[in-house]
Amino acid sequence: MRKYPTPPFPSQPQQIPGSQRKMEPAPDCGEHTYKGHGRLAGKIALITGADSGIGRAVAIAYAREGADVAIAYLDEHEDAEETARWVEAAGQQYLLLSGDLAQKQHCYDLVDKTVAHFGRIDILVNNAAFQMTHETLEEINDDEWLRTFEVNITAIFRLCQRALPSMPEGSSIINTSSVNSDDPSPKLLPYATTKGAIANFSAGLAQLLAEKRIRVNCVAPGPIWTPLIPSSMPDEAVRKFGSGYPMGRPGQPVEVAPIFVLLGSDEASYISGSRYAVTGGKPIL
Repeated sequence: MRKYPTPPFPSQPQQIPGSQRKMEPAPDCGEHTYKGHGRLAGKIALITGADSGIGRAVAIAYAREGADVAIAYLDEHEDAEETARWVEAAGQQYLLLSGDLAQKQHCYDLVDKTVAHFGRIDILVNNAAFQMTHETLEEINDDEWLRTFEVNITAIFRLCQRALPSMPEGSSIINTSSVNSDDPSPKLLPYATTKGAIANFSAGLAQLLAEKRIRVNCVAPGPIWTPLIPSSMPDEAVRKFGSGYPMGRPGQPVEVAPIFVLLGSDEASYISGSRYAVTGGKPIL
């Protein structure tokens, strides 16, 4: 069993959206540890937020399992290019797609460009997210509230709707929710609200798409060590990040990737409409 870093962590303030290259300790996205077994051989995946963190870990795992990957990200070009190098090193094709998920046309373009390049989408991973920390309701301005919803939940609706005609039977949609969908943090009020919406959207969409033989699930991570943390949380919260969870530490992105692999694989053919916790011992009931 690998041992992962535990808090306290060093001070490392960053600006949103954050850069994985600047994090200390560096997140483990499975670059040197994840071993594939061909479980996604021949599949095409579109992953949002794939430049770093959970998205990078999923991209690496998918590539090593045999999938080609469309890497969608905001503007963290160096991080995204690093993800692409790992996909290529696994012997798979990649497509880099940058832009803002808050824009309707960009959501459509992500799908259209992926389909134009690869021919279809077998796995859609809606992972990108925006969050900010606030002590009071008054601190949250209207623009930030709307952006959180546009990126975290409205983009998922748009991507799913646009991708559906290009997803064959047996395809899989996997949305990243959060432990906040069950236990909302008051300091992450807009983010937590959208994560609850993602859980409900996923459960409802699974029922709508069952006749089409397309599965929909969501993954609910707990505290995971990604660039979103030092770029959106105050320094003291970053220093002790994950310490309040039963395992006493944050999870690493590579520890989240395996459930995305299972849910994207044909082995999960009867798994749909569910939410899977990766929370270091904190239950979601």
